[in-house]
Amino acid sequence: MITIETRNCVDVVDITDQVERALHDSFVESGICLVYSLHTTTGLTINEADSSLINDILNLLQRIAPRGGGYHHDQGDGNAHAHLQATLLGNSVIIPIERGRLAMGTWQRVLFFELDGPRRRSIFVRILAD
Repeated sequence: MITIETRNCVDVVDITDQVERALHDSFVESGICLVYSLHTTTGLTINEADSSLINDILNLLQRIAPRGGGYHHDQGDGNAHAHLQATLLGNSVIIPIERGRLAMGTWQRVLFFELDGPRRRSIFVRILAD
């Protein structure tokens, strides 16, 4: 389990190093790694950790599902936009494991998106051997 303390309403955290640590501790040489968020207002994706690109992703999410968009769920928690944005990102990623390492491209990173923070968040990591 990876625990994250987000600091802002919207926050993006590169969790690649924590996922790699979990893989290292498992001693698995070949298989798959599942990374899964236990929350409905967060997202996970694999992409570059470039700040300009991250801002572009956040701006796109805001344009597609803006805060205060007249959603039914806003009558309760007022965070419908965060649920909708999380749905667009997805709540999990699966990464192949080869020779004891995550099989990712040069610029690929595992990015956690907080969309309704700040909060304490839990990310489940499951390593499955071939």
